[in-house]
Amino acid sequence: MQKTNANLSRLRTIAHKLQNDSAAGLLLMAAAALALAWANSPLRHLYEAISEAHLGPANLGLNMSVTHWAQDGLLTVFFFVVGLELKQEFVTGSLREPKQAALPMLAAIFGMVGPAALYTTLVFLQGAPTAASGWAIPAATDIAFAMAILAIFGKGLPPAARTFLLTLAVVDDLLGILVIAIFYPQGALSFVDLGLCLLAIAAFGALAQLRLGRWYLLLPLAVLAWYFMYRSGIHATIAGVGLGMVVPAKRRAGEEESLTHSMEKKVTPYSAGVAVPIFAFFAAGVNIVDTEGGAAAMLTHPVAVAVMIALPLGKCLGIFGSVLALTKLTPLRLGGGVDYADILPIAFVAGIGFTVALLIASLAFSASGEFTEAGRLGVVLGTAISALIGALLLRRRVSNPTRGSQKA
Repeated sequence: MQKTNANLSRLRTIAHKLQNDSAAGLLLMAAAALALAWANSPLRHLYEAISEAHLGPANLGLNMSVTHWAQDGLLTVFFFVVGLELKQEFVTGSLREPKQAALPMLAAIFGMVGPAALYTTLVFLQGAPTAASGWAIPAATDIAFAMAILAIFGKGLPPAARTFLLTLAVVDDLLGILVIAIFYPQGALSFVDLGLCLLAIAAFGALAQLRLGRWYLLLPLAVLAWYFMYRSGIHATIAGVGLGMVVPAKRRAGEEESLTHSMEKKVTPYSAGVAVPIFAFFAAGVNIVDTEGGAAAMLTHPVAVAVMIALPLGKCLGIFGSVLALTKLTPLRLGGGVDYADILPIAFVAGIGFTVALLIASLAFSASGEFTEAGRLGVVLGTAISALIGALLLRRRVSNPTRGSQKA
């Protein structure tokens, strides 16, 4: 009995730590680093064999590789948490007041346009116009990873700086979801399957509204929603967003916290501790040593180069440039003690585009495995560059906290 209690206590401690952005970000980095090392080690054939092993019932169209399951299945848990966060932010959070959220929301839009435009320009300049379909790869920001870097290296910044990055990343996630749904469909759209998915999501939302949130009632509906979304031709993970968005975000009388918040606390350990690290492990394992031309050829591939430059530089140009222009040319202003010198490192931190960027890299080049591998490598390296520059600039900013009225 004591051993059981001790094990439960350890699990609760781990779950609590995974609620922390820093712990989740470090675990994500560790999974990606392990994958990259294993995929280029003497045991790389074992990594490939595990990644390509097929599981699931073929009669339901679900006999997929382990990598495919991680991408289309497990990652849905992450997108469910994203849906919960979006609902919370729209109803009671930073997106509830459009006037206050306008500047980071517009910065998020330009923060996607900047990397997309820079990526497209770079692949054309390198003579690889067929790679233009990967324009959305560097446009995404990874909330957990970015917030982890800010939490570790940005201690001392005004609380409004965290709110700015969180708002920007949430809007970026919403735009990324729309990009996946609209520009990267998985086949011909089936309105019947989409309708069945929406029915399952509606039933999930009705039970949540009635506070009949028992897992044995909600989980089967969530699985059905995922399955019909998978069959519909829209990427299956979008079902997770829909399920999260129908959960009520306002507290009822007698409730200590909203249902979105309580569900997020329960599901986040599974998302941050299981789903996202496993996805990262199978998505980030790019084999460099066996490619034609070796590591040098992969590192100088037009797609890899474009992504690794567009993530840090494109995000910085889009976010910092738009904030500078909007605050000079419109009535919009930075608030809460935040100034331009805070926005510069935040713009680079927003270049950490790991989870969603890796997903888009796997969807953008259906006809070319070489382009997909190069895109994934670009995401890993571009994220590392963004994290390093962002961390250095944050440390420098924290050590020199002199503040003015929005002056860099």
